[in-house]
Amino acid sequence: MEQKLADLNARVEELESRLAFQEDTLAQLNDVIATQDANIRALVAHLRELADKYRDLSSEMRGGPGDDEPPPHY
Repeated sequence: MEQKLADLNARVEELESRLAFQEDTLAQLNDVIATQDANIRALVAHLRELADKYRDLSSEMRGGPGDDEPPPHY
């Protein structure tokens, strides 16, 4: 009976140790995910900004609304 109790205590300690390790691992993974999320959001914002600039430059190169020619009704 005493041996079974010692075995049970050893198993509980092993499970508690594993749980603590898993909790630490989850906390580390959460930090990594939060950092990656912030980086992705910054990159998406930068990409949108670049896309807007590209669109503006493309429009200027094609002779868009800012063209110096008079309108056709003149």
